[in-house]
Amino acid sequence: MKVLIIGGSGFLGTELVRRATATGWEAAATYCSRPGGIAEASWHRLDLRSPGHIDEVLAAVAPSAVIDATSGGSDWAVTADGSIRVAMAATRRGCRLVHVSSDAVFSGSRIHYDETCLPDPVTPYGAAKAAAETAVRLLAPAAAVVRTSLIIGRGGYGGSVHECLVHALAAGTHDGVLFTDDIRCPVHVEDLASALLELAVSDHGGMFHLAGADALSRHELGVLIARRDGLDAARLPAGRRADTPMPGALDVRLDSGATQERVRTRLRGAGEFLHIQ
Repeated sequence: MKVLIIGGSGFLGTELVRRATATGWEAAATYCSRPGGIAEASWHRLDLRSPGHIDEVLAAVAPSAVIDATSGGSDWAVTADGSIRVAMAATRRGCRLVHVSSDAVFSGSRIHYDETCLPDPVTPYGAAKAAAETAVRLLAPAAAVVRTSLIIGRGGYGGSVHECLVHALAAGTHDGVLFTDDIRCPVHVEDLASALLELAVSDHGGMFHLAGADALSRHELGVLIARRDGLDAARLPAGRRADTPMPGALDVRLDSGATQERVRTRLRGAGEFLHIQ
Protein backbone atom coordinates (compact mmCIF):
# COMPACT_ATOMS: atom_id res chain seq x y z
CA MET A 1 0.00 0.00 0.00
CA LYS A 2 1.35 3.41 -0.97
CA VAL A 3 -0.36 6.38 0.63
CA LEU A 4 0.14 10.14 0.30
CA ILE A 5 -0.83 12.17 3.36
CA ILE A 6 -1.53 15.81 2.55
CA GLY A 7 -0.69 17.85 5.64
CA GLY A 8 1.57 15.16 7.05
CA SER A 9 3.49 17.54 9.32
CA GLY A 10 0.37 18.59 11.25
CA PHE A 11 -0.96 17.01 14.44
CA LEU A 12 -3.30 14.54 12.74
CA GLY A 13 -0.98 14.11 9.77
CA THR A 14 1.91 13.11 12.01
CA GLU A 15 -0.16 10.34 13.60
CA LEU A 16 -1.30 9.17 10.16
CA VAL A 17 2.31 8.98 8.94
CA ARG A 18 3.42 7.20 12.13
CA ARG A 19 0.67 4.58 11.87
CA ALA A 20 1.07 4.05 8.13
CA THR A 21 4.81 3.43 8.37
CA ALA A 22 4.39 1.22 11.47
CA THR A 23 1.91 -0.89 9.49
CA GLY A 24 4.49 -1.38 6.77
CA TRP A 25 2.89 0.90 4.20
CA GLU A 26 5.00 3.02 1.90
CA ALA A 27 4.13 6.50 3.11
CA ALA A 28 4.72 9.89 1.54
CA ALA A 29 3.66 13.12 3.20
CA THR A 30 3.51 16.81 2.37
CA TYR A 31 4.44 19.87 4.37
CA CYS A 32 4.20 23.62 3.86
CA SER A 33 7.09 25.09 5.86
CA ARG A 34 9.15 22.17 7.21
CA PRO A 35 8.97 18.38 6.93
CA GLY A 36 7.87 16.16 9.79
CA GLY A 37 10.27 14.14 11.89
CA ILE A 38 9.38 10.62 10.72
CA ALA A 39 12.32 9.48 8.64
CA GLU A 40 10.58 6.37 7.30
CA ALA A 41 8.32 8.56 5.14
CA SER A 42 9.31 10.56 2.07
CA TRP A 43 8.55 14.26 2.46
CA HIS A 44 7.41 16.64 -0.26
CA ARG A 45 6.87 20.38 0.00
CA LEU A 46 3.41 21.36 -1.25
CA ASP A 47 1.73 24.75 -1.65
CA LEU A 48 -1.95 24.07 -2.25
CA ARG A 49 -2.40 27.66 -3.40
CA SER A 50 -0.19 26.98 -6.41
CA PRO A 51 -2.05 25.52 -9.42
CA GLY A 52 -0.42 22.38 -10.68
CA HIS A 53 1.77 21.82 -7.62
CA ILE A 54 -0.33 18.91 -6.35
CA ASP A 55 -0.10 17.29 -9.80
CA GLU A 56 3.69 17.39 -9.56
CA VAL A 57 3.66 15.75 -6.12
CA LEU A 58 1.22 13.05 -7.22
CA ALA A 59 3.33 12.32 -10.30
CA ALA A 60 6.43 11.96 -8.13
CA VAL A 61 4.78 9.75 -5.48
CA ALA A 62 2.26 7.75 -7.57
CA PRO A 63 0.16 6.74 -4.55
CA SER A 64 -2.77 4.36 -4.58
CA ALA A 65 -4.54 6.41 -1.89
CA VAL A 66 -4.51 10.06 -0.81
CA ILE A 67 -5.61 11.29 2.61
CA ASP A 68 -6.18 15.03 2.66
CA ALA A 69 -5.70 16.03 6.31
CA THR A 70 -4.57 19.58 5.70
CA SER A 71 -6.24 22.74 6.91
CA GLY A 72 -5.46 26.35 6.29
CA GLY A 73 -8.02 27.56 8.81
CA SER A 74 -10.15 30.31 7.32
CA ASP A 75 -7.71 30.79 4.42
CA TRP A 76 -10.06 29.99 1.53
CA ALA A 77 -7.20 29.49 -0.93
CA VAL A 78 -5.91 26.56 1.14
CA THR A 79 -8.93 25.09 2.92
CA ALA A 80 -11.40 25.33 0.04
CA ASP A 81 -9.52 25.85 -3.23
CA GLY A 82 -6.57 23.70 -2.15
CA SER A 83 -8.74 20.74 -1.17
CA ILE A 84 -10.62 21.01 -4.44
CA ARG A 85 -7.30 20.91 -6.34
CA VAL A 86 -6.38 17.74 -4.42
CA ALA A 87 -9.71 16.12 -5.35
CA MET A 88 -9.35 17.03 -9.01
CA ALA A 89 -5.78 15.77 -9.20
CA ALA A 90 -6.52 12.53 -7.32
CA THR A 91 -9.49 11.86 -9.59
CA ARG A 92 -7.42 12.40 -12.73
CA ARG A 93 -4.86 9.84 -11.51
CA GLY A 94 -7.44 7.34 -10.26
CA CYS A 95 -6.32 7.55 -6.63
CA ARG A 96 -8.50 6.52 -3.71
CA LEU A 97 -9.34 9.76 -1.81
CA VAL A 98 -10.15 10.30 1.86
CA HIS A 99 -10.96 13.94 2.62
CA VAL A 100 -11.02 15.22 6.21
CA SER A 101 -13.69 17.82 6.99
CA SER A 102 -14.93 19.31 10.26
CA ASP A 103 -17.95 19.79 12.50
CA ALA A 104 -17.41 23.51 11.80
CA VAL A 105 -19.63 23.04 8.73
CA PHE A 106 -22.63 23.13 11.10
CA SER A 107 -24.36 26.07 12.81
CA GLY A 108 -25.46 24.18 15.91
CA SER A 109 -29.11 25.03 15.30
CA ARG A 110 -30.15 21.38 15.53
CA ILE A 111 -27.41 20.25 17.98
CA HIS A 112 -27.36 16.62 16.85
CA TYR A 113 -25.95 15.96 13.36
CA ASP A 114 -25.71 12.62 11.62
CA GLU A 115 -24.00 11.77 8.34
CA THR A 116 -27.03 12.82 6.26
CA CYS A 117 -27.08 16.43 7.50
CA LEU A 118 -26.21 19.19 5.04
CA PRO A 119 -23.77 21.99 5.94
CA ASP A 120 -25.03 25.31 7.29
CA PRO A 121 -21.79 27.05 8.40
CA VAL A 122 -21.65 30.32 10.33
CA THR A 123 -17.89 31.05 10.21
CA PRO A 124 -15.39 31.61 7.37
CA TYR A 125 -13.58 28.40 8.34
CA GLY A 126 -16.81 26.43 8.35
CA ALA A 127 -17.77 27.90 4.98
CA ALA A 128 -14.41 26.92 3.47
CA LYS A 129 -14.71 23.39 4.85
CA ALA A 130 -18.29 23.11 3.57
CA ALA A 131 -17.27 24.28 0.10
CA ALA A 132 -14.43 21.76 0.03
CA GLU A 133 -16.48 18.75 1.12
CA THR A 134 -19.30 19.64 -1.30
CA ALA A 135 -16.87 19.89 -4.21
CA VAL A 136 -15.12 16.65 -3.24
CA ARG A 137 -18.44 14.76 -3.16
CA LEU A 138 -19.26 16.00 -6.67
CA LEU A 139 -15.78 15.64 -8.20
CA ALA A 140 -14.98 12.30 -6.59
CA PRO A 141 -18.23 10.45 -5.76
CA ALA A 142 -16.31 7.36 -4.62
CA ALA A 143 -14.27 9.34 -2.10
CA ALA A 144 -14.76 9.12 1.66
CA VAL A 145 -15.55 12.55 3.14
CA VAL A 146 -14.97 12.51 6.89
CA ARG A 147 -16.23 15.06 9.39
CA THR A 148 -14.51 15.07 12.75
CA SER A 149 -14.40 17.17 15.91
CA LEU A 150 -11.83 18.36 18.49
CA ILE A 151 -8.76 16.13 18.23
CA ILE A 152 -6.99 15.12 21.43
CA GLY A 153 -3.68 13.29 21.83
CA ARG A 154 -1.62 11.57 24.48
CA GLY A 155 -0.57 14.71 26.32
CA GLY A 156 2.89 15.99 27.02
CA TYR A 157 5.10 17.52 24.33
CA GLY A 158 3.47 17.89 20.97
CA GLY A 159 -0.12 17.74 22.16
CA SER A 160 -3.05 19.17 20.23
CA VAL A 161 -3.90 22.87 20.28
CA HIS A 162 -6.61 22.12 22.86
CA GLU A 163 -4.18 20.36 25.17
CA CYS A 164 -1.58 23.10 24.76
CA LEU A 165 -4.20 25.73 25.64
CA VAL A 166 -5.17 23.87 28.82
CA HIS A 167 -1.52 23.71 29.89
CA ALA A 168 -1.00 27.42 29.18
CA LEU A 169 -4.15 28.44 31.07
CA ALA A 170 -3.24 26.26 34.05
CA ALA A 171 0.25 27.78 34.10
CA GLY A 172 -1.11 31.32 33.84
CA THR A 173 0.90 32.03 30.67
CA HIS A 174 -2.14 32.59 28.47
CA ASP A 175 -5.19 34.82 28.85
CA GLY A 176 -8.59 33.45 28.05
CA VAL A 177 -11.31 31.11 29.25
CA LEU A 178 -12.67 27.68 28.46
CA PHE A 179 -16.31 27.92 27.45
CA THR A 180 -18.93 26.01 29.40
CA ASP A 181 -21.55 26.34 26.64
CA ASP A 182 -19.36 25.35 23.66
CA ILE A 183 -20.00 21.62 23.27
CA ARG A 184 -18.34 19.13 20.95
CA CYS A 185 -17.60 15.38 20.70
CA PRO A 186 -13.79 15.11 21.08
CA VAL A 187 -11.97 12.25 19.38
CA HIS A 188 -8.59 10.72 20.15
CA VAL A 189 -6.03 11.21 17.40
CA GLU A 190 -5.15 7.49 17.47
CA ASP A 191 -8.77 6.46 16.90
CA LEU A 192 -9.22 9.04 14.15
CA ALA A 193 -6.02 8.09 12.34
CA SER A 194 -6.79 4.38 12.58
CA ALA A 195 -10.27 4.87 11.10
CA LEU A 196 -8.96 7.12 8.31
CA LEU A 197 -6.36 4.55 7.27
CA GLU A 198 -9.04 1.88 7.41
CA LEU A 199 -11.17 3.93 5.02
CA ALA A 200 -8.16 4.49 2.75
CA VAL A 201 -7.96 0.76 1.96
CA SER A 202 -11.72 0.29 1.69
CA ASP A 203 -14.09 1.06 -1.16
CA HIS A 204 -16.55 2.90 1.11
CA GLY A 205 -17.66 6.21 -0.38
CA GLY A 206 -19.84 9.04 0.85
CA MET A 207 -20.09 10.89 4.14
CA PHE A 208 -18.63 9.64 7.43
CA HIS A 209 -18.53 11.03 10.97
CA LEU A 210 -15.52 10.16 13.10
CA ALA A 211 -16.08 11.78 16.49
CA GLY A 212 -15.95 10.56 20.07
CA ALA A 213 -18.89 9.07 21.91
CA ASP A 214 -19.07 11.79 24.61
CA ALA A 215 -20.41 15.34 24.25
CA LEU A 216 -18.44 17.73 26.46
CA SER A 217 -18.04 21.46 26.88
CA ARG A 218 -14.58 22.86 26.26
CA HIS A 219 -14.28 23.50 29.99
CA GLU A 220 -15.28 19.94 30.88
CA LEU A 221 -12.76 18.68 28.34
CA GLY A 222 -10.11 20.97 29.83
CA VAL A 223 -10.73 19.62 33.32
CA LEU A 224 -10.28 16.03 32.10
CA ILE A 225 -7.03 16.97 30.31
CA ALA A 226 -5.74 18.79 33.40
CA ARG A 227 -6.47 15.83 35.67
CA ARG A 228 -4.80 13.40 33.26
CA ASP A 229 -1.70 15.56 33.05
CA GLY A 230 -1.46 16.32 36.78
CA LEU A 231 -2.45 19.98 36.48
CA ASP A 232 -4.62 22.00 38.86
CA ALA A 233 -8.00 21.99 37.13
CA ALA A 234 -9.20 24.71 39.50
CA ARG A 235 -6.88 27.13 37.72
CA LEU A 236 -8.77 26.78 34.44
CA PRO A 237 -10.94 29.90 33.95
CA ALA A 238 -14.50 29.30 32.79
CA GLY A 239 -16.82 31.51 30.75
CA ARG A 240 -19.73 31.47 28.34
CA ARG A 241 -19.18 31.86 24.64
CA ALA A 242 -22.70 33.29 24.34
CA ASP A 243 -21.51 36.27 26.40
CA THR A 244 -18.76 37.13 23.89
CA PRO A 245 -18.88 38.53 20.34
CA MET A 246 -16.94 35.50 19.11
CA PRO A 247 -18.74 33.90 16.14
CA GLY A 248 -19.33 30.20 15.79
CA ALA A 249 -21.68 27.41 16.72
CA LEU A 250 -22.28 26.61 20.37
CA ASP A 251 -23.53 23.03 20.59
CA VAL A 252 -22.54 20.67 17.74
CA ARG A 253 -22.69 16.94 18.44
CA LEU A 254 -21.62 14.64 15.61
CA ASP A 255 -23.56 11.39 15.57
CA SER A 256 -21.09 8.75 14.33
CA GLY A 257 -23.47 5.81 14.71
CA ALA A 258 -23.84 4.96 11.02
CA THR A 259 -20.10 5.31 10.48
CA GLN A 260 -19.26 3.11 13.47
CA GLU A 261 -21.23 0.31 11.82
CA ARG A 262 -18.96 0.56 8.76
CA VAL A 263 -15.51 0.82 10.39
CA ARG A 264 -13.82 -1.57 12.81
CA THR A 265 -12.00 1.13 14.79
CA ARG A 266 -13.90 1.87 18.00
CA LEU A 267 -14.45 5.58 18.56
CA ARG A 268 -13.90 6.08 22.27
CA GLY A 269 -15.41 8.94 24.26
CA ALA A 270 -13.24 11.49 26.07
CA GLY A 271 -14.40 10.12 29.41
CA GLU A 272 -12.64 6.88 28.47
CA PHE A 273 -9.48 8.02 26.69
CA LEU A 274 -8.77 10.76 29.25
CA HIS A 275 -9.51 8.50 32.21
CA ILE A 276 -6.73 8.42 34.81
CA GLN A 277 -5.51 4.84 35.22
